[in-house]
Amino acid sequence: MSPTPERPAPLVHLHQLSKAYLTDDMETHALDGLDLEIQSGEFLSITGPSGCGKSTLLSVLGLLDTATQGRHEMSGVEVGSLNARQRAALRNREIGFVFQAFNLVGELSVEDNVALPLLYRSDLSRAERRERVAAALAQVDMAHRARHLPAQLSGGQQQRVAIARALVGQPRLILADEPTGNLDSRNAERVMELLCAAHAAGATLCMVTHDARQAALAARTVHMFDGRIVRDGALPTASAAPTAPAGTALSATRPAAQGVLHA
Repeated sequence: MSPTPERPAPLVHLHQLSKAYLTDDMETHALDGLDLEIQSGEFLSITGPSGCGKSTLLSVLGLLDTATQGRHEMSGVEVGSLNARQRAALRNREIGFVFQAFNLVGELSVEDNVALPLLYRSDLSRAERRERVAAALAQVDMAHRARHLPAQLSGGQQQRVAIARALVGQPRLILADEPTGNLDSRNAERVMELLCAAHAAGATLCMVTHDARQAALAARTVHMFDGRIVRDGALPTASAAPTAPAGTALSATRPAAQGVLHA
């Protein structure tokens, strides 16, 4: 018999991870002893009732918040061993964010909003940054709005700009927190097409959603309750991993990071 091939190391590994908040002399556990692995290239949805810890988990995965206890590894790096500057460098290179409220800077043009994640990338020249911004806007069909301000765009257009901002740095992990929560059904469908295209192009996608139809697009769904994972696996109605709709292929792949990052 041929030897069983080794399972690749996960992109993200959480072990007995907890997050507690102390308020008014009361300790509240937003996350309670989570074990979770996310493989490179996965499409994972996170579901559960309001207040169950979904957004807290996404904040920890995105290095916007730190765990109280437990182990958190990303790309083979122990996140708990990094200082704030090193965490910021890892986040900037490895992670893209899509928020429900878009989180665009109102005083900046569309192209300047998309360029924000690249401002701290010393490995890119100014010309390379401009090329990436132009390509990202073209991929979400917003190049014609590059000089507009966010207030001049519809909600669907603002979220497409937010997706371009998430993808412009070619992150390995895209975190989407209720990305269609503020959109009508037509714009929500367009946004999901773009996110599925990014996943099909090689990005790892982790999405928090209350929408069962959107959760079913993922190959794997994690259901949370009271800060814990109570179910982890494919939904019965989930189809195979989605493919990129015609004309929306996004270049989101990049080589794996190795070793401890030094900022």
